[in-house]
Amino acid sequence: MTRIVVGPFNRVEGDLELKLDLADGRVSSAYVNSPLFRGFEQLLVGRPALDALGIVPRICGICSVAQSVAAAQALGSAMGIVPTDNGLLARHLIQATENLADHLSHFYLFFMPDFARPAYVDRGWHYAAAERFTAIRGSAAADALPARANFLKLMGFLAGRWPHTLAIQPGGSTRAITAGERVRLLALLREFRSFLERRLFGDQLEAVTALDSAAALAAWSDGRPGDFPHFLAIARDLGLDGMGRAHDRFLSMGAYDQFPAGVWQDGELQAFDPACITEDTRHAWLLDGPACPPSEGETLIDADKADGYTWCKAPRLAGQPAEVGALARQLIAGHPLIVDLVQRQGGSVQARVVARLLELARVVPLMENWVRALQPGAPFCAQGLVPEDGRGIGLTEAARGSLGHWLSVRRGRIERYQIIAPTTWNFSPRDREGVPGPLETALIGLPAGDGAPPTIQHVVRSFDPCMVCTVH
Repeated sequence: MTRIVVGPFNRVEGDLELKLDLADGRVSSAYVNSPLFRGFEQLLVGRPALDALGIVPRICGICSVAQSVAAAQALGSAMGIVPTDNGLLARHLIQATENLADHLSHFYLFFMPDFARPAYVDRGWHYAAAERFTAIRGSAAADALPARANFLKLMGFLAGRWPHTLAIQPGGSTRAITAGERVRLLALLREFRSFLERRLFGDQLEAVTALDSAAALAAWSDGRPGDFPHFLAIARDLGLDGMGRAHDRFLSMGAYDQFPAGVWQDGELQAFDPACITEDTRHAWLLDGPACPPSEGETLIDADKADGYTWCKAPRLAGQPAEVGALARQLIAGHPLIVDLVQRQGGSVQARVVARLLELARVVPLMENWVRALQPGAPFCAQGLVPEDGRGIGLTEAARGSLGHWLSVRRGRIERYQIIAPTTWNFSPRDREGVPGPLETALIGLPAGDGAPPTIQHVVRSFDPCMVCTVH
């Protein structure tokens, strides 16, 4: 048996390293290392509770809104505040803008450039893929980056700035929208819709959303112009539908009051109970102890720990690992295309990418409806006071999956603050029972080492890792 180290990865937010044990040129076991400790949870302890709204978004520069939403929810539950109708719509719009911009960036800038690699030069589709998706020089970047920049102009109206807005509050949003601004928001959404329909899908968003099976997806994409059909042709040739399967246990904490919370396991939808979440530190460079709920958790360093190989904790749901992300959201929401893909393929590379792009098609029309539902002149934010003592929990969905914040306040200051980010779930290490996390499982059996195709990269990027969130 041979051990190799893969990393650092480029086109990844933060640092990532893989240790792979190989047998006959294939991965027999994998160990995922998040090598950069940051310690935001400890930074928050002892501070006034509302300081979380200014500090927590700085965990990450590309999903700061999701961190803001989770913090606002945790504070709001401790304060007993219910956001106003306008405030909730504004929060959905701000968060959806960030999540969809993230989906677009992932597809065009992080995932597709791997198919322009020289390793695929003998494939019939390689020349067109290299022309379109080569990093920086490909024509796709010149199309997608302006579309993304124009789409993010929504943030100026809705949040004042991005990243690290302070507009999101426990009671809603501090940024009230006028009637004139509502018209501008709809115009920006129409422009973004036009780009998606013209360049990404080659069809109307509603037609993409209506696809209800793997067979319908294949028939729809055959010969169709657009970058999504281009990906599907590559995926068929490389067998990405049979690559990167993990435990097939999926978790979503619910998004936008449209996609429900739930757990998918053994082909069945189950209720989600946040009380079933625990964190295991056996193989993290953190003080060891019994697995415990995040509301009781600590983040205490033990850098010389013999069993440690990462700074990432191992979150578990009822004692089991779970995969999170757009695939989990759309599966638990019951979209027939995603249900069919998972029933046929499990959680594959292709299924994860299809789910992210499906969300672009599904959420833009929702955003159009949310903008129309805004009521200029009505309140956007409810007011309240932080209790002297209390607890709160904030559960939401970032682009990469389920995000949870657990807060306790004592004498008006933060006593404990624990965070489980999406990549913490997906890139978790083994737990004390020796059960590997989703990525560690998804890599088993893949070719690796000298002369191997870049399949390891495809699987890793299908989860779209954000390592700075993982080690927050």
